[in-house]
Amino acid sequence: MIDLRSDTITKPTPKMLVAMTSAEVGDDVFGEDSTVNAFEQKMAAMFGMEAGLFVPSGTMSNQLAVKVLTQPGDEILIEKKGHIFNYETGATAFLSGVQIHPVDGNHGKLDPDHLIALKRGRYDWEPSTKVLCLENSTNKGGGACYSKDELKALKAFADEQELLVHIDGARIWNAMTATNIEAVFFGTIADTISVCFSKGLGAPIGSMLLSSKQHIQQARRYRKMWGGGMRQVGILAAAADFAVEYHWPLLAEDHRRAALFADVVSKCSQLEIDKDSVETNIVIFDVKGGEAEQALEKLEQAGIRMVQFGPKTIRATFHFQISENEFTQLLETMVELFN
Repeated sequence: MIDLRSDTITKPTPKMLVAMTSAEVGDDVFGEDSTVNAFEQKMAAMFGMEAGLFVPSGTMSNQLAVKVLTQPGDEILIEKKGHIFNYETGATAFLSGVQIHPVDGNHGKLDPDHLIALKRGRYDWEPSTKVLCLENSTNKGGGACYSKDELKALKAFADEQELLVHIDGARIWNAMTATNIEAVFFGTIADTISVCFSKGLGAPIGSMLLSSKQHIQQARRYRKMWGGGMRQVGILAAAADFAVEYHWPLLAEDHRRAALFADVVSKCSQLEIDKDSVETNIVIFDVKGGEAEQALEKLEQAGIRMVQFGPKTIRATFHFQISENEFTQLLETMVELFN
């Protein structure tokens, strides 16, 4: 089966398993796991932040960021396709008592023009807008990435409006690969950053929240409160560290394949796609004159899995564990089924 439902279906490689089993570990709740401690320091330095906190998931990392940046009754601004708004089960309201204000953007991205006059809190009957949330690269936006200039403009706007900035970097490794923006730059833009290791990088589990020492100290307490305290977590941190060192360079090939796949899709008479929107490893396309569910059934029968993203919309996500033969088979099958 050629599985393009998500880059989260990647599995540990034999060399990654060796790194995991040879990791020095301790009890992280006591702060005694040397492997995770070193990895947290490494990621914080890479992104220009003071400290990091290893957590089980990107959702937990995002929610910890919201928690430490807000008070109950506050509001956050986010593009309407953002993961925090669409895929985190209303956690901002449940865990932090915070309201989400979804904003119309472009391919999941925002710019200052989208945000004019949206800050609230002047009057007692309004929520207080506190945080601007940015996703890089975007998921529902099709893997779109922010440029340096776009991020600088948003940071200037946030400073002017006295807003804090959170970057949901679930696929920030893909964004850096596509834009050649150095990791440390993001630390000049954001107050908190969430980075994920279990998608295209191929670690089995894990994300990290990066921020100031004060925010990370607060987040560590909330992580424990929410059931995210872990013991010999160095086994997982070693996998994530291995993924950053050895799998990050592989993302460029995922992007190349995504662009080639998009080109084939554009030539299929039964499908429709904006090729220019494909920047990283995510390809979103539509079915003409039919339903996505029916197209996905045809693909499943042909040994290919993708995921529905709307009544007529399908998402394919590329990762390094698709072989060259499988990729060739994928392209041939798309033409056979949809031309």
